[in-house]
Amino acid sequence: MGIASLNPSYISLLHVLMKRMAKPGLILMMGVSISACSTSWKEEVQLHDGNKIIVKRSQSRGGGHEIGQEVPVNEHKIFFTLPGTHRAITWETTFGQDINDSNLIPLALDVINGTPYIATTNAGCIAYNKWGRPNPPYVFFKYDSEAWQRISLEEFPTEIKEANLVIGLQLHERRLSSHSGALSAEEVKSINAESRSSEVSYLRLFVREPMASEWCATWKLNSFKAPIPIPSGDSTKE
Repeated sequence: MGIASLNPSYISLLHVLMKRMAKPGLILMMGVSISACSTSWKEEVQLHDGNKIIVKRSQSRGGGHEIGQEVPVNEHKIFFTLPGTHRAITWETTFGQDINDSNLIPLALDVINGTPYIATTNAGCIAYNKWGRPNPPYVFFKYDSEAWQRISLEEFPTEIKEANLVIGLQLHERRLSSHSGALSAEEVKSINAESRSSEVSYLRLFVREPMASEWCATWKLNSFKAPIPIPSGDSTKE
């Protein structure tokens, strides 16, 4: 709810309060300032061949928000070690209105023939248009040993058939961060199955044919350049 939609008498009261409040902490309570926090957890990820790896996921919140609203997520990262190596790889996405924000929700991470792949979906209509209105609505990446590169649906391995990362993080964040140890692959699957709506089943079980639904109106920004490749926090442990 924006200031313009408030009752005039309430707006007047806000003006009086703002004039009287000298302490920044009180303004913070009004929700007109910027705050930030972060959380992390671990998940056991079952790969297409039945093998499992442990990934660490973290996300931070920050930015302005209106009264009564929670602080929005502005960054999400996934950390894992490439199986059979000591190579630590990071995938990350940022959320926001900046043109360089990727605004992607990770769905699956897998490794095929030593190459990591990630399946994501767009977070909202601006991101959907930004990434070229993909149908089905996925954005895929392949790690080429230097950076994450976007690939087409045809290049994405058919062996990767379903989500193996927890989705719906806004809903499950507290539950995940308070979990003792890594969530098992079975727990991940169980959490994802809690949403039984057929409208979002494509997030759990990947489809490879165009879907009939049209999600968002067409949006164009002539100066836009998709933020790919996505830099990786790749490092090799001794």
